[in-house]
Amino acid sequence: MVTLARNAMATRFEIALHGDNPVALRAAGEEALDEIDRLENQISPYRPTSEIAHLNARAARGPVRVSPTIFSLLAHAQKLSHETGGVFDLTIAPLVRCWGFVNGLGRLPTDDEITDARSKIGMHLVQLDEKNSTVRFTREGVMLDLGAIGKGFAIERAAELLRDAGITSALIHGGTSTVYALGHPPDSDSWKVAIENPFEQTATDASTNQSAPALPAFSLRDEALSVSAIWGRSFQSEGKTLGHVLDPRTGQPVTTTLLAAVVLPSATETDALSTALLVTGSNETISRLRPNMRTLLLTETAGKMILNGTVLSIQT
Repeated sequence: MVTLARNAMATRFEIALHGDNPVALRAAGEEALDEIDRLENQISPYRPTSEIAHLNARAARGPVRVSPTIFSLLAHAQKLSHETGGVFDLTIAPLVRCWGFVNGLGRLPTDDEITDARSKIGMHLVQLDEKNSTVRFTREGVMLDLGAIGKGFAIERAAELLRDAGITSALIHGGTSTVYALGHPPDSDSWKVAIENPFEQTATDASTNQSAPALPAFSLRDEALSVSAIWGRSFQSEGKTLGHVLDPRTGQPVTTTLLAAVVLPSATETDALSTALLVTGSNETISRLRPNMRTLLLTETAGKMILNGTVLSIQT
């Protein structure tokens, strides 16, 4: 087995590859990681020379031509936004800034600030001209942030390169966000991927006083798994924890859904739809979008943790 790692997109990407030729495995893995680096240079809104930064600076003043890769990704994102009723939205950036989550841990905005930010979000404000490969924003202040789809897209492209190089067994992941399982490991018919329950040590069952159970593991073969969760950047206000995952429909942080996971063949789609599932908090709403989707949803109601409709425990 050959393992490789590289930091990109504010996370650590790792690849484990199985095969008989270590030199070929390493070469394929390095090419896949190079592709992730290349894509970061295209999609990061924080790199002044990236295509997304270029769009954010100029697209409100007129159409901006983009590469086929970026145009295809934005078209896919617009389709996903439509399918999810606007829950998945790459134009969420003004709302994230409004809540102070861009360079800090957050702040409580006024109602007027939220209203103003919401007026600048929505994929309907992004016009895509397929014939000319151009993108235009229909009002000032619209900004794209590919944080909810970029890592999945990069992993999917990296997996395609591995497959093209003849790799038949590999696992690639970007932090705790998205993992893609190519083929299967030599000693099993699938890759087994576990999801950590962040409340295992703090949540107990009221009757047995036992730690909350581990979340179910997923068996993956030529599939991607993405996990979205509310912890991370957050602050306290009036006894509530307000985090960085925001609902574009209301302008408010997600509070009752704790974690959402989605399994599909496409890492681009699992990344986007796990975010949508986290925001909606409804398996029924999101799972109907793809017939082969597998999901996991951890929510909280009245202090009780609920996993896919089953009460797990009561937090203490």
